[in-house]
Amino acid sequence: MKRALILSAWVCILVLPALACAASNDDDDAPVRAPGAALALSPAQQQAVGLTLAHPVNGVGPRSIDAYGLVLDPVELVSDVGHLASTRITAQNAAADARRIEGLYQHDANASLKALQSARAADVEARAQAQAAATSFALQWGPLAAMSDAERNALIGALAAGHAVLVRADVPGQHALGSVPERALLTVDGIGVAARVLGALPRTTPELQSAGWLLQVDHAPSGLGPGARLRVTLAGAAVKGVLIPTAALLYGDAGPYIYRQSNTKSRDGKMQYAQALVKLLAPQGDGWLVSGLDDDDNIVVHGAGVLWSLQGLGSFSAAEEDHD
Repeated sequence: MKRALILSAWVCILVLPALACAASNDDDDAPVRAPGAALALSPAQQQAVGLTLAHPVNGVGPRSIDAYGLVLDPVELVSDVGHLASTRITAQNAAADARRIEGLYQHDANASLKALQSARAADVEARAQAQAAATSFALQWGPLAAMSDAERNALIGALAAGHAVLVRADVPGQHALGSVPERALLTVDGIGVAARVLGALPRTTPELQSAGWLLQVDHAPSGLGPGARLRVTLAGAAVKGVLIPTAALLYGDAGPYIYRQSNTKSRDGKMQYAQALVKLLAPQGDGWLVSGLDDDDNIVVHGAGVLWSLQGLGSFSAAEEDHD
């Protein structure tokens, strides 16, 4: 009871009028603010939660980012492709067998219920194994999962013949990748070797704690083989946007967003704050270059997490009060 009253008092101080506490907390159907709805705070409430606001700064993203490259082993790709194909075939055979036994069972043609149930269980297991293999392949090889079987086979042939190599490029400690680089340059024994950026690799490396990019090098220098570690420069056209501190960013169902202060006040004089979606372009020191904002926007650069915690907050019910 005492704990609930203390929490209720805190809610009464901070939250907006639509969520303000009633004189008694005996309404079990108290409204809950929907995520993404605007918040309204008085100057005293803003100070109490420690909000700090600032304007974004216009900026231009870097034309190049330094990364670390690792030449990948094509044997692992061949093994994963084979496992993916075998699980698909097994799933197809299991589904066909289940349909066959079900047909026999429905026509009383020497198929028991136990045999039908076993066939269905094998079908479910085979489909689960095929889905697991497909998911693992997509995480490990990223853009190669979207290739057709013919395209993957052609790539494997080039890798096996030594005509091409695949390289994973990581920016250490960076999990959010931003915009896709246009091209990449590897440094091999002091020589610049051009590479194509195939796409993002979602699986994080434990050593560097980063997501990565998959690169393809055609006509690689002789001797450049699996396990080689290289310096990589990821390059692209300069991107324009605005700079905001990382502390201002949150990530939701629709992607990254910030809290922006409205230019108008509510009728009772309180300032309103609403979520605004942004697009991550490139990391910049302790911040990010993003699009979707103007340099005259007033955004929350400190205290965004507090605003997030207030959204969806409702009043306490009588059942909660009597819990202790």
